[in-house]
Amino acid sequence: MTQKTVLNEMHRRLGAKMVDFGGWDMPLHYGSQLEEHHAVRRDCGMFDVSHMCAVNVAGPDARAFLLRLVANNVDKLKDPGKALYSAMLNEAGGVVDDLIVYCVGDNSYRVVINAGTAEKDLHWMAARIAGWQLDVTCTPRRDLAMIAVQGPNAKARVWQVLPETRAASEALKPFHAVEVGDYFIATTGYTGEAGFEITLPAAKAEELWQKLLDAGVRPVGLGARDTLRLEAGMNLYGQDMDETVSPLDAGLAWTVDLTGPRDGIDFVGKAALLAQPQEKQFLGLLLLDKGGVLRAHQKVVTAHGEGEITSGTFSPTLQQSIALARLPLAAAVGDTAEVEIRGKRLAARIVKPCFVRNGKALV
Repeated sequence: MTQKTVLNEMHRRLGAKMVDFGGWDMPLHYGSQLEEHHAVRRDCGMFDVSHMCAVNVAGPDARAFLLRLVANNVDKLKDPGKALYSAMLNEAGGVVDDLIVYCVGDNSYRVVINAGTAEKDLHWMAARIAGWQLDVTCTPRRDLAMIAVQGPNAKARVWQVLPETRAASEALKPFHAVEVGDYFIATTGYTGEAGFEITLPAAKAEELWQKLLDAGVRPVGLGARDTLRLEAGMNLYGQDMDETVSPLDAGLAWTVDLTGPRDGIDFVGKAALLAQPQEKQFLGLLLLDKGGVLRAHQKVVTAHGEGEITSGTFSPTLQQSIALARLPLAAAVGDTAEVEIRGKRLAARIVKPCFVRNGKALV
């Protein structure tokens, strides 16, 4: 049986088309995926991301645990509120899940993991704690809801309905968070636009959602969330990487800190990453020919060998088909490649794997 967020009835009252997403009953769109996409790029929109799992990691060994658990270095989180993006890896260097870690205080962190992998992740974390014999607890916070408000006018709309949060959140840099009463407000997101991800008690989620609606913030479903994240060049777990894919081959080398060891101990998967060189590079594709749409698993032919698309769509902002792909290491930005679509080879240009940020085309 699919799980429901606390906002499920709100979505249905708004006429959302609901779908099963990672075991959760979630809105795909509220009538027009295209209009929802443009609302986020041009004004602002809001997403129910309460299916994501916030986990409180705390205890005397919390720092030591995360130093070994994730590929990035949590010692970069010097001050409460600072966040970093990284991944848990298996011993072979594959991605168990990608996640965000927030520093809450001394040996106290909040980790946000993906909905579809939450149970697997929690078991993985528990097994590591037991194996390493550490004094740390991982507590999933299913009593919380999460609403992301994204777009050029997102912050102004949040301050309109939650004026008490403005003083503390106005000066927040990207990838930082602050607690204001019941609200945990973070400058993170999955759209390539400015905005906040707001974590709050589930009992207060409907009230905030309604206030944002009344302020003119448009609800946005999973369909536009996917086209927005792809335009922004952001990976999707299970599509752009998984347990069989190294973060180095998924364009996530910047989330891996291979220096160390940390306190004499390396993170899980580091030895595998050092032992196996990067095999592919993660780049973008912009379709030049008409007659098709770039989609996952399509073969890409370059002058230096073959590659494969991991995510593809039609970009509403660019009005062209775009994709993320794993390509041969010798392939270069600016080269022309061919993509096999329904028995034909269509031309595409290789570009940097970020197409749109802050409403502006980058390709």
